[in-house]
Amino acid sequence: MTNDVVRLTLDDLPGCLALADDRGWLSEEGKWRFLFAVGEVYGIRDGDELVGTTILTRYGADVAAISMVLVAARLGGHGLGRRLMEHALAQAGSATAILDATEQGRPLYEKLGFTALGTRHVHVGTFTPPVAQSTTAATRPATEADLPAIARLDTVTMGAERTSVLRLLPEFCSSLRVAERDGEITGFAAAWPNTDRLMVGPVVAGSDDDALALITETVTGTDGEVRVDFDERRPHLREWATAHGLSERFTCTIMALGPVRGDRGPHYSPLMQALG
Repeated sequence: MTNDVVRLTLDDLPGCLALADDRGWLSEEGKWRFLFAVGEVYGIRDGDELVGTTILTRYGADVAAISMVLVAARLGGHGLGRRLMEHALAQAGSATAILDATEQGRPLYEKLGFTALGTRHVHVGTFTPPVAQSTTAATRPATEADLPAIARLDTVTMGAERTSVLRLLPEFCSSLRVAERDGEITGFAAAWPNTDRLMVGPVVAGSDDDALALITETVTGTDGEVRVDFDERRPHLREWATAHGLSERFTCTIMALGPVRGDRGPHYSPLMQALG
């Protein structure tokens, strides 16, 4: 086996899914396809077998998300995860690197210089809509004309432009809504199908009430499970999620290497943990 890290293509998707299955991850083909479209997918092979992956998604020159750091179970502890991370960081250059860390991955990231910014709380369940919403904002389905406003709001929260990601939202997401006050778009939310559940995110809003209205109207009427991720700054929203059928399943740590960018204030939920 070589420790050489190589760029992967969509032809390697079956190997990525097999590796995810080997580590007990969901077989999230749609998610992987999206990440191939917006990011740079790297891997390590043992002969014809893909035994390690990571993905670098660039947001301009200032921010880069690192995700899907996977190593075959039989090769754990052999340094492949570190090799993949070092390669991704070298490709990121001077950009601030961001990621969501599991408890298993966090020690490696700390050794590489990442620091914790917060905790992500993952809530999953069958959503029960509230009887009434307390908000003065109107929400509606987004149109193509709303995309520049959505991009401006997203840039504020991320500290960088994510053109490659946002341009694919209308096609990738099953629902994309905006919140509007006095004719101005003040927030947006999306939802997209992933295996047997509906993922809610990103959610960006000017207030808690608007965020909850966007989430509610995005997922109301959905059959099956819904997932929403909130961070530790909003325990009352996590209580709201629990009260409406979404129980906490697990947590992960939000981490960064480099200057913290963006305004987390309006950022309620990520598109996916792989993208920050």
